[in-house]
Amino acid sequence: MRQDIKKSFCMCFFCAFQGEIMATQGIKNIKNPFLKVLVEYGMITVSIWIMVVGIYFFKFPNNFAFGGVTGFSSIVGNVTPISASDFTFVANTALLVLGFIFLGTDVGIKTVYSSMLMSFSLSALERICPLSAPLTDQPMLELVFAIFLPAVGSAILFNIGASSGGTDIIAMILKAHSSLNIGTALLCVDVASVLMSFFVFGPTTGLYSSLGLMAKSLVIDEVIENINLCKCFTIICDDPDPICEYIIHDLNRSATTYKAQGAFTHHNKTVILTTVKRGQAVWLRNYIRKKEPDAFILISNSSEIIGKGFLQS
Repeated sequence: MRQDIKKSFCMCFFCAFQGEIMATQGIKNIKNPFLKVLVEYGMITVSIWIMVVGIYFFKFPNNFAFGGVTGFSSIVGNVTPISASDFTFVANTALLVLGFIFLGTDVGIKTVYSSMLMSFSLSALERICPLSAPLTDQPMLELVFAIFLPAVGSAILFNIGASSGGTDIIAMILKAHSSLNIGTALLCVDVASVLMSFFVFGPTTGLYSSLGLMAKSLVIDEVIENINLCKCFTIICDDPDPICEYIIHDLNRSATTYKAQGAFTHHNKTVILTTVKRGQAVWLRNYIRKKEPDAFILISNSSEIIGKGFLQS
């Protein structure tokens, strides 16, 4: 039973993750406001479910105590009669109330939706699929999923300007009403929950939680970078017009051209500079190889392109 659950959720996750990446990259190109909002909330929903799977099936059963509210929930669920899922619900609701008191409408509809969806989903899973023990006897394997799944969900949320609530609301309150360093304050909250895990669960679980705390932010940064990954092309060719036409009309991008000369042959060449999304890079490369096989192509990665069609400065 546990193996079937694990396999099903892993398959769902990878399918959802691929769809989320594609949707995240294409959301800025949606012109219809209603459709754009629909896609955004669809992405938020799938992202929260990815996080919930990691938290409920891998984090809570192993008592991993890193990651804000859910980290404290793991501890509270073991020292009080209230379960970790129910405490998450109570804590997120309380933080939303504080957010409305101190921030008013600045809390944001997306944050409220994300926070409530996570709380309801965790509580529902606890009643639909109760777990009394970890899915496997491999805590390191489960730690990987406990780190990776919530980190992926958080990265997608951050990338579309949303958050899962919880300690993010504390950060918003601190930013609005104090001069405290937000990053340091949130790190102190996470460190406190990890330190408590040493006393509540013992050194083994405490060390696993410490590793999770250190790895979480690295995974989030890496996922965000991969979501925003673009391909920068430097194309040296004899006939730039067909390639530029393809870039402009088929890929809906632009390009810069300038004249150059080969150092060995002294033949006149044209250099084309352009940047495209990762999926478009394959199409452009194949087109150039077909249209001008002798063209020289340099392709490099960049996750921070500022300008029209990409990030706005």
